Amino acid sequence: MMQIHNLSDENSILNTFISEIRDVDIQKDSMRFRRNIERIGEILGYEMSKSLSFKTQNVTTPLAEIAVKTIDNDVVLCSILRAGVPLHNGLLNYFDKAENAFISAYRHHLENPETFEIIVEYLACPSLEGKTLILADPMIATGQSLLATFEALKPFGTPKEIHLAAVIGAQEGVDFVAENFPKNTHLWIATIDKELNSKGYIVPGLGDAGDLAFGEKLQH
Repeated sequence: MMQIHNLSDENSILNTFISEIRDVDIQKDSMRFRRNIERIGEILGYEMSKSLSFKTQNVTTPLAEIAVKTIDNDVVLCSILRAGVPLHNGLLNYFDKAENAFISAYRHHLENPETFEIIVEYLACPSLEGKTLILADPMIATGQSLLATFEALKPFGTPKEIHLAAVIGAQEGVDFVAENFPKNTHLWIATIDKELNSKGYIVPGLGDAGDLAFGEKLQH
């Protein structure tokens, strides 16, 4: 079964950043919104790092040599454009030696506005064979975008381990991801909301993360 790490189960400064990205008045400051998503990514990365592999490395200071433990994983950080960019930056601040992958995935609404399919168009990715894949998407609504992204990445190799990083997820979407990803997958998420509305948006959620970070887009 996928391991779910819901960071809101414990009180921390993370709750302040979550409250600000939800607040309709603070959301008007797009730069602060992006920075808060980035800071949440940093916290997710820190917590995630505790589960990774470490090796002993000797470091020479101006006064002596000392043995320290450093991460021993070959990390590939993959984000879903465009909403995933601030979250990607936060994770990259901590996994600064990671290779990077980017993929576009968006909802294409059919004749019924309440139904949609996930379209994947752009993908740039290094080899994933035997590496640690961190797949970042700020919002897990239905979970279909994450699954479509994972399927698109399969031709690039089989990762040694998979970590998902998200800011807010609906319980329905989290359950869907848990059922469809490999059993050894870890989900690191800032908080989980109870439901989706009829259009597949998280309630209470925060709105459209991509629009709040980068401005409104033309619809397909």
